Amino acid sequence: MSRKEKNTAGILAGLLAGAAAGVILGMLYAPEEGKETRKKIKNKANDLKDQAKDKYGEVSEKVKDQYGNISSTFKETASSVAHTVKDGYDKYKDQIVSKTADVVKDVEAELNDLKK
Repeated sequence: MSRKEKNTAGILAGLLAGAAAGVILGMLYAPEEGKETRKKIKNKANDLKDQAKDKYGEVSEKVKDQYGNISSTFKETASSVAHTVKDGYDKYKDQIVSKTADVVKDVEAELNDLKK
């Protein structure tokens, strides 16, 4: 997970925790029966839990998408580099073989001249 995504997740968690604390404090100080207040707290807690699950699912999907994109980009780049290296190898291999053949011909010619 990137630093930006970690910061976003941290901010989201802080906002949810703050909202939950605010709701709970508001309900505790409201002039209602304890049973009714506990019921509201429970309902609000369930709502917040559902919201957190939804946000987690969204963030999780974004992370999976980003991983897929990065993975694809890496594979394409690695393939491109491999082809470039292979093409360079083939090019220089042919040049070396050609030059080696020229050197062999020159050496054979010198040897023939020395034999005469």
